[in-house]
Amino acid sequence: MGIVGNLTADQLQSFNSQGYIVLESFATDDDIDAMVRRMDQLVNDFDPSSTASIFSTKNQLTDDYFFESAEKISFFFEEKAFGDDGKLKQPKQLSLNKVGHALHEIEPAFKKFSSSNKVSSLMYSLGYKRPVIMQSMYIFKQPGIGGEVVPHQDNSFLYTEPQTCTGLWLALEDATVLNGCLWAIPGSHKKGLVRRFLRDEDGVKFDRPSPSYDQKDFVPIEVKAGSLVVIHGDLIHQRFVKTILFGFENQSQKSRHAYSLHVVDTDGCQWAPENW
Repeated sequence: MGIVGNLTADQLQSFNSQGYIVLESFATDDDIDAMVRRMDQLVNDFDPSSTASIFSTKNQLTDDYFFESAEKISFFFEEKAFGDDGKLKQPKQLSLNKVGHALHEIEPAFKKFSSSNKVSSLMYSLGYKRPVIMQSMYIFKQPGIGGEVVPHQDNSFLYTEPQTCTGLWLALEDATVLNGCLWAIPGSHKKGLVRRFLRDEDGVKFDRPSPSYDQKDFVPIEVKAGSLVVIHGDLIHQRFVKTILFGFENQSQKSRHAYSLHVVDTDGCQWAPENW
C-alpha cells in the first residue's frame, strides 16, 4: 500500500492532466467526527452580535475583521442570512458561510488532521520541499441559502513566485450536485493564471475582470464524506448547485460541510507581499 497519502505514478499523471484528483477515504470517521463536533462547539459559543461580516466571492470583503482572520478563528455569514431588519432570519447554525482562516494553527482537532503524516506525505509526493499551510476554512454550504462560489483559481489569492498553491478540499459530508459539490474545468490549469487578487492601502481588488466561462465545460466532482479533492492552484473551479430548479445556490434541504486547506511551498519560492 505504501505510505498513506503518497500519490502513485498514475495518480500524479491524472493530477497533472486534469488539474485535480480525488482521494477517497482520505480522512477517517474519527477525523471527521472530531472536526465536526469541535465546529459545533465553536458555533454554539459564538455570539453573532459580535460581528455581521458577510462573505461573498462576488463582493470581496475589505474590513479589518476579514484581514485579521488570517491569524484567528473568525465567522462569516451568508449573504442572505439577514433580513431587512438586520436580524438573522434563521438560527446562527444555519446562517454561517464559513469559519476561517487559522483553524489549522489554533484548534487541536483541525491541527491534528492538517499536520498529519498523510497530509505531509501527499504534499511531498507532489514535489513540495517545505510545504506550509497558509489558510484553512470550515465551509458550511447551508441548506436553502448556501451561496454560489464563482469560478476562480487558488493561485489568484495565495500567490508565490514560482506559483505553488495547492488546495485540499475535504468532504465532511457527502457532496453532490444537489447540495453544492465542487465543479471544475478539467485541464484548465494548463492555461495559466488569469488574474490576481491584490491588497493595497485601499483594500483588496482583482487586477483584471474575470473571464467568462461556458458552464457546459464544468464537470461535477461528487464525493463521499472523507474524500479529499486535491486542486492545482491554476485549476478553474467553483461551487454551486447545478439544477434548473435550484439555480446556483444550495437550496436543497441538506447541508454540505467541508474543510479546506491551501498550501504553498516555502523552499525556493517568494511569497507575494500583495497577497491579502
